[in-house]
Amino acid sequence: MRVFGLAGWSGSGKTTLLCRLIPELIGRGRTVSTIKHAHHAFDVDQPGKDSYEHRAAGATEVMIGSAARFALMHELRDAPEPTLGELLGRMASVDLVLIEGFKRDRHAKLEVYRASVGKPPLWPTDDAIVAVASDSPQPECPRPILDLDDVVGIADLVDTRAVDATALLG
Repeated sequence: MRVFGLAGWSGSGKTTLLCRLIPELIGRGRTVSTIKHAHHAFDVDQPGKDSYEHRAAGATEVMIGSAARFALMHELRDAPEPTLGELLGRMASVDLVLIEGFKRDRHAKLEVYRASVGKPPLWPTDDAIVAVASDSPQPECPRPILDLDDVVGIADLVDTRAVDATALLG
């Protein structure tokens, strides 16, 4: 299993790019999964649903399954947030896992950068960023710069720069 990340500030277009990149990579014959880092207050469950009530009653894990999909929710309670490696270790093996967020983790990643977001680029302080996808020129950047709309070029980059997940599993 290989991994490659997309990092950038909120509003930079990471999710949009990822959703365009997934079908391109699948079209190349890859099996693809994703991991997204979320804010601590996120919840995929809804009050009033049975699964929510199971968790509220104290269940550590609740799995919901149907003919179309299943989902596992694991309550951390007072346990620390799982590392990227721990989350990867829970995933089924695929050719490629695309990681959205986890910008502080040390894995090969593409910075998605828009000057209009008003935040500084990440690449000057993160040597794990192997390239930048932007909607504007980045003349000071020593890394390859790709256009945000160049999904084929970005998929080529992912194919060549994705790394073995074993190093992250630790």
